[in-house]
Amino acid sequence: MASYHQQMQSIFAQYQKEVGLAPADLRVVGAWAISKGLWAPRPVDIQSRFASDMAEALSEEYRTDKSGRRYRSKLAVRTTTKEGTQGSLWGDIDTAPHKHVEKNVAQRRRQIVGECFQLQVDVDHYNAANKDNAEKQLSLILDMTDDVNEMKVAAGIKDEAA
Repeated sequence: MASYHQQMQSIFAQYQKEVGLAPADLRVVGAWAISKGLWAPRPVDIQSRFASDMAEALSEEYRTDKSGRRYRSKLAVRTTTKEGTQGSLWGDIDTAPHKHVEKNVAQRRRQIVGECFQLQVDVDHYNAANKDNAEKQLSLILDMTDDVNEMKVAAGIKDEAA
């Protein structure tokens, strides 16, 4: 049996086949899928819904320190229980144990690296598929040091110890 994500991917493929290949607003795709009877909301697990809503709210909570740095105040660490279920443990950056903050930083960095890897693979694929058209070649610089420094300047953050 196909996974839920595979079912969703199939709906999108069917939408493209019937409606067109142009980029699509997923709300429009959703209305189309519902009208065709291809999708209906899944039953809600109240505890999972709460956890999802709380995670979204906590991930949007920021504070500003005395140096003017706006920082994320709540940090999640993905974990796996002894029973094999996955979840996250949330803590406050100012009160959580060092190990929790360290794991969060490592996990977030790994996520960014994974995104950069996939972006590079996507660009490489696009360039290979368009190798005969120099105007369609994309370049990608993954060293984002200058970008981060520009954002720090724009935010008024000076490089100093906390």
